[in-house]
Amino acid sequence: MSESIKTENKNEVVTVTSSAVAEVRRLMKLEKEDNLYLRLGVEAGGCSGMSYSMTFDSKKTDFDREFEFDGLKVIVDFKALRPLSGTILEYQGGLLGGGFQFNNPNAKRSCGCGSSFSC
Repeated sequence: MSESIKTENKNEVVTVTSSAVAEVRRLMKLEKEDNLYLRLGVEAGGCSGMSYSMTFDSKKTDFDREFEFDGLKVIVDFKALRPLSGTILEYQGGLLGGGFQFNNPNAKRSCGCGSSFSC
């Protein structure tokens, strides 16, 4: 597992590892837009009931909670806080099996691809 970057808040809902921060920043540069947040969430669907979501967003709402990891601003909608509680977002490069991975301690069941889960 990659080294985690901690913020001042010790009760984080999510943790983003340093490798994930670096990859998100690389992808943000391709967007050619300033002041972007990484939005993490969950959506209904997927083979296990809920799917993870990751998008870039330029707006934060009153229903979002903000986290910061080494200057990367991450927002999570209040509805997603409970299913994502304790989740670690990692990034691993490589030709096979690389990419972003959600390690969620609340997932009672996950699909083979790792992008959907149930609590």
